[in-house]
Amino acid sequence: MSVPDISGRSDLDAESLELLEDGLRKTMLSASGAELDAALGELGWAQMLEDMPDTAIPLVFRLLGETGSHASVLNDIVLETIGALPGGTPPLPYAGGTWVVWERTPTTEGSLGGLPLRRVPDGESMRLGEARKAVGWWLVGSARAMLTLARQHALDRVQFGKPIASFQAVRHRLAETLVAIEGAEAALRLPGTQSPDLTAMLAKAAAGKAALTAARNCQQVLGGIGFTAEHDLHRHVQRVLVLDGLLGSARELTLRVGAGLRARGSAPRLAYL
Repeated sequence: MSVPDISGRSDLDAESLELLEDGLRKTMLSASGAELDAALGELGWAQMLEDMPDTAIPLVFRLLGETGSHASVLNDIVLETIGALPGGTPPLPYAGGTWVVWERTPTTEGSLGGLPLRRVPDGESMRLGEARKAVGWWLVGSARAMLTLARQHALDRVQFGKPIASFQAVRHRLAETLVAIEGAEAALRLPGTQSPDLTAMLAKAAAGKAALTAARNCQQVLGGIGFTAEHDLHRHVQRVLVLDGLLGSARELTLRVGAGLRARGSAPRLAYL
């Protein structure tokens, strides 16, 4: 597989970035779990995370969502943030005040949404800004995958002699989904120089809400076929329900941010328009 040499580079030109994305996409479509971890290692994930995190994190996690694959790379971002040795599995906060660890090796224990997440008794608070944005990009990628499935179905499915994509109700659902995704991506791209933790929480919340909006609307567009095990939609829906709860759900983070701003009595400027 042809991928650009990223050793010692902090940015990539458009052609190199396109080649990297193509190589990563092909890898994720053919591997998942521990196998994908190994493949990403060969492609230079650790080097990318060190040299160009602002490019690598959105790209890798968005593609995980779009392809429906999974890897334990979220561990690497958390460990990098807290300055811990690589290779560990730090406890991660999950919905409802619980904690999980993302196993790096296949496990026979129960998983969540097809992901190797194992519940643990407790963990400790840590800075999770970059990790929240990473999961946000994963959610956005999954949302775009669901939107693609629903859009194609709307173009192919014919009722009353014309594609259902021509029906206003269908178009409104697809448009609402696209607006939610675009808004979440804009939030994820905010630099966060003023309030990085606040920016990350709001971006993760926006991404979670967008993914849940996509799941709801795309299921409605697809109708009965979207419920079947043979269709790919249910895999993405299951995935986003788990990822939304990881590192704080959209509801939990929104309430947490709102309580903090209310106590503070003011809101910082997060973006200059």
